[in-house]
Amino acid sequence: MQFFYFLFFVLVNAFAIAKINAQVTYQPTSINSAIKIDAVLEEQIWNSVPAITTFTEVFPTFGAAPKEKTSVKIAYDNTAIYISAILTQSPKSMRKQLTQRDVIGMQDTENFSISFDTYQDRQNGFRFSVTAAGVQGDGKLTGTDFDAAWDAVWQSAVQTTATGWQLEIKIPYNAIRFAKKPVQNWGMQISRYLRAINSNITWSPEDPNKNGSLNQWGDLVNIKNLVPPIRLSFLPYLSGGVRVSPTSNGTTTEYLKSGGMDVKYGINESFTLDMTLIPDFAQVQSDNVFLNLTPFEVKFNDFRPFFTEGTELFNKAGLFYSRRIGDEPNGTAGVLNLAANNPNYIIKKNPGITRLINATKLSGRTKGNLGIGLFNAVTAPMYAKLTHNDNDTSILTEPLTNYNIAVFDLALKNRSSVTLTNTNVTRKGNTRNANVTAANTSFFDKKNNYVLMVNAIYSNIYGTQYKYNGYSANITTGKVSGLWQYNVNAAVESDTYDPNDLGFLQNNNSIVYGASTSYNINQPTKYFLRHSYGININNTYLYNPRVWSNVELQAFSFFLFKNFWDLSLFTEVKPGRYNDYFEARTPGVNLKRYGYAYLGAEGSTDSRKKWFVNYNGGYGVTTSVQGDGYIEGELGARYRFSNRLQLGTSFKNTTDLGQWGYSTRSSISTLVTGYNDPIIAYRKTSVSNLIVNGQYSFTPRMNATIRLRHNYTKVYNKAFYNLQKEGNFTPIAFIEGRNRTFNVFNIDAFYTWDFKWGSRLTLAWKNALGGNVQLDPYTVTKYGQNLAAMFTSPHSNELSIKVVYFLDYLDINRNAKNPANNLKL
Repeated sequence: MQFFYFLFFVLVNAFAIAKINAQVTYQPTSINSAIKIDAVLEEQIWNSVPAITTFTEVFPTFGAAPKEKTSVKIAYDNTAIYISAILTQSPKSMRKQLTQRDVIGMQDTENFSISFDTYQDRQNGFRFSVTAAGVQGDGKLTGTDFDAAWDAVWQSAVQTTATGWQLEIKIPYNAIRFAKKPVQNWGMQISRYLRAINSNITWSPEDPNKNGSLNQWGDLVNIKNLVPPIRLSFLPYLSGGVRVSPTSNGTTTEYLKSGGMDVKYGINESFTLDMTLIPDFAQVQSDNVFLNLTPFEVKFNDFRPFFTEGTELFNKAGLFYSRRIGDEPNGTAGVLNLAANNPNYIIKKNPGITRLINATKLSGRTKGNLGIGLFNAVTAPMYAKLTHNDNDTSILTEPLTNYNIAVFDLALKNRSSVTLTNTNVTRKGNTRNANVTAANTSFFDKKNNYVLMVNAIYSNIYGTQYKYNGYSANITTGKVSGLWQYNVNAAVESDTYDPNDLGFLQNNNSIVYGASTSYNINQPTKYFLRHSYGININNTYLYNPRVWSNVELQAFSFFLFKNFWDLSLFTEVKPGRYNDYFEARTPGVNLKRYGYAYLGAEGSTDSRKKWFVNYNGGYGVTTSVQGDGYIEGELGARYRFSNRLQLGTSFKNTTDLGQWGYSTRSSISTLVTGYNDPIIAYRKTSVSNLIVNGQYSFTPRMNATIRLRHNYTKVYNKAFYNLQKEGNFTPIAFIEGRNRTFNVFNIDAFYTWDFKWGSRLTLAWKNALGGNVQLDPYTVTKYGQNLAAMFTSPHSNELSIKVVYFLDYLDINRNAKNPANNLKL
């Protein structure tokens, strides 16, 4: 631990920020009175503000002159920065689809964006977007990543004119962060997407053959005498609802009620404290659950706003899997097994999630471009309640737990950076605690052509029941700009490396050597707008014992046609038999798998059309004597009925005709092997996944969405084998009763109304199967039969309403001084 801190601060003192000379600059105009945000542009103030009129096409032809004229003006006062834009375009060609907030990409609408790099470090920024239909979108940029979950409270208005459309934007200073200086210089980019012709234009040219985006922005200069405001806002909420769930004795009804608050407080001009008190995470999309036949944990997305918004610093080292916080208690499955194996135990309560007491985030960036992030969350102890021989008893399934993250991220010259991350998980009783520390570095050369990345992580698990440590390290170097790009890399994860108390790692115990190269043509040619080709190779060993595992070859190509259809082709080959040391679920036992070759394709049509179709599919074959095949295919379609309504669906089926995988293990420990032999099955698996979704937008700030998902898995065993330590397998008698089916069915419907800037009302309906429905795999063999059975099976239903109201301290203070000013919805 001390070594990492030493390395970090040595690098801090060794490097200083070097400014990248901007290609273009603009000085905004200081004004003394606020501007009404109505997109009318009649204020006299705008007449004195110089306009930005020079733009460059980035896509499809980099460097070409824009097809339409764009004029942008920027002004500021002591409370906000103001933007006006006149966007010339034939009204008949304009696309104005209404969508949800932040849902802008691939939608049929013109849009305008302005982005600010307020610390001018060329690595971090804020983006604000408005569509021609008036829909807002915003997000944070970190390197090449864009975090659309970040939401700020700002104002915008648009209107259509005889020559196109125009807009006004007001971004209050409490929506962004910047250093306290008498003169501010920010990085800035202005972009416009002309959806009618699929043309993207920018103020500062962004060469697609150069790595990075923010390093190619222009500068907003000489912003004087900005006084960072008091940044204090409250988001109180109230929610209530009812849940009806099926049981063996009918149904149970549960009334839901909750209340809490989120608080944002600007400690100074650069740092913000985010707190959530008694959070309510009920109104989130259901997980895409499926039958997991692999030995590895499944990773699910997190849809809880507090854990997705503004967490870019905490994700720098890849050690923050927010679903760990509030996940299923570790002892829940053990209680189920206890009751299943002991009829005298009757479960009265066995919580499926861990209740979160509170969570806090502190993040920001200093004048010297040192980003600091601190995170803390506390979860409550969880108990299962059972009846045993008419006596009630409680079992602790998850102790009181404290989660912590500390991040220090220093932006260096030439887009380089050094990051130190520490995660710590402490459980009451100290049965198992964890401390993980990571150092991540990236160094780019002055011309932004080459990069060297070195990362090292140390994990320490300690407590009364566990005590071990491990490490992970990797190094990558290569060329990241130009037509030809390539890299070589090496990575190692020890067999005792474990970041999973707060992070996510499917498996450790590996050494990987890899290399890749690609050829990227980002200018239109005779047949294509874009096309690229690439090859990857990875050679993998087990870390302990140091034995060879497999070599994998991949090749891909991508084509974007002149009609905006796209096609990707890819192949993957593992030649000859290779070793799988994880499938057996038994340390030191290897499954010798057959080599395989796979060929796949995916693509889509022009998303501007009312009908949009996307597809992917592939076929693989193994070197086994059975010639087993792997077939998968997916077809999706979306139809846009109007600018308000669109419906979409997709259906995917994956069939593995000869899958070799773990099934169970022998109950007899043999003298020959000295362990209970894992039993593997030679089986056919089929997975079908249906998704239907629809969206209707009443206004730019009022939407209704619905999503239906059905996942159906069938497992048919053909033969069983005892797996020997060296990887070979010997046939045994067929085991009856191991075939199975698995079903998941969900409907998530949401109505949202942003009735005030930053405030929202949400009405939600969630429908799901009452449990895992097991159908007879020998009689229900067709997908249609199975789907029909899903609709006739018992379902749970949940209806809830939630109101979140945004309160800004400056507004409250203003109205307290002048009672005539009322907070209006």
